[in-house]
Amino acid sequence: MKPQITPSILSFDPCMFGDAIDALTEAGGVDWIHLDVMDGNFVPPITFGADLAKSIVARTDIPVEAHLMVCNPDRHFDAFIESGCRRIVFHAEAHAHPHYHLRALRARGVQAGIAINPGTPVEVLKPVLDELDLALVMTVNPGWGGQAFIEACLEKVAQLREWRSDLEIQVDGGIDPTTIGRARAAGANLFVSGSFITKSPTVKLGVEALRAAW
Repeated sequence: MKPQITPSILSFDPCMFGDAIDALTEAGGVDWIHLDVMDGNFVPPITFGADLAKSIVARTDIPVEAHLMVCNPDRHFDAFIESGCRRIVFHAEAHAHPHYHLRALRARGVQAGIAINPGTPVEVLKPVLDELDLALVMTVNPGWGGQAFIEACLEKVAQLREWRSDLEIQVDGGIDPTTIGRARAAGANLFVSGSFITKSPTVKLGVEALRAAW
């Protein structure tokens, strides 16, 4: 599977989101822009909603994906689809009917994915494996940027790749040049990175360092 960089804007200064999107667009090598949507219930922080997604979609040609770290994620599907997001990912831990909602998303013409937290066994995805466009394996606990990479989560990546060789497998959390190669070797091909990119001398250099390390 083709490796792709999917930067998260969560680590950028919220006052400078427009400049961040411009920098990511100009950097080259960025495949998707990742929006970490948090509601203060599923995870403690509150971030942003579909209005920001709409503004970002209007500002760049890079496709935008929404990672819904929220309770009752299906209540927000329409808003993010209408904002122009091309992929929506919700958490297995947040919904009792993932099969239904994966099909509903795909019927609306967007890619559909499910995320699992570090403490969630990968087996929860097996019943819906054929309905997934993407599986997101959290390699940190969701809700806060800058956490250390949890190595044991790569076992889930490897299992998913064994189950479905054509699946888009994304990892999110602690992704930098020291971890991206191990994640790719395990079977991941989409890499969410926020803190590393924002701490790099420039966005372009951060993206290039990630691509050089995989």
